[in-house]
Amino acid sequence: MATTSAYSTASFDWADYSTLLKQNIINAEKSGIKTNLLDYESISKDPKFSSLIERLAAFDPAKLEGKEKMAFYINTYNLFAIKLIADHKPKHSIRDIGTWFSPVWQKPAAMLTTKTISLDTIEHKILRNMGEPRIHFAIVCASLSCPDLRTEAYSAESLDKQLDEQTRSFLGNPSKGISIEGETIYISKIFDWFTKDFASDKKPASVLKFIAQYNMEAGRFSDYQTLDYNWQLNQQ
Repeated sequence: MATTSAYSTASFDWADYSTLLKQNIINAEKSGIKTNLLDYESISKDPKFSSLIERLAAFDPAKLEGKEKMAFYINTYNLFAIKLIADHKPKHSIRDIGTWFSPVWQKPAAMLTTKTISLDTIEHKILRNMGEPRIHFAIVCASLSCPDLRTEAYSAESLDKQLDEQTRSFLGNPSKGISIEGETIYISKIFDWFTKDFASDKKPASVLKFIAQYNMEAGRFSDYQTLDYNWQLNQQ
């Protein structure tokens, strides 16, 4: 007897996206930061890229729930961040696309369900409301100090494993995740920007308790300093 998948057959097909990532990402060091670098020019010229954008413009994610919904919007955020770079070709940083009064995060990134949507809406109105702090190690705003852009799409079936791998990888990277120097621990500014997502009481010790699940040494500290955040493009 055939079994029925626990996930909707109406979910979006990200196979082409996985292929594009595998073909256009290299792991390297840039400006002293070890990360995955993307060939934005190559990926944006591939017909599979424009096809993905077109299909998302017509796709309605309203019926997606749980892990399906989370995986979908993580992929969508990352793809639309890539599109912003491809469309505007900033020389240094994604932030150069916007201004102080009109930041890039609030600008229309692409079409979804025939309506424009911004990175800000995806991150703050959808993903953060799902109560999963590890999403901060999966969404990538095209910068060197961001978590690594994964070389495959996120999927409902593998989401927990993928998020766990992303978190461990990021926190294990001293050039942008955690760096311990003597009696001082330096951590990514991501933990300052989204403190309440990692610790409801917003206390430094509670943030470090979250980190200690992945790096035990963090548990011996009660306070932290933050690493500089490099907004330079994560491009090859």
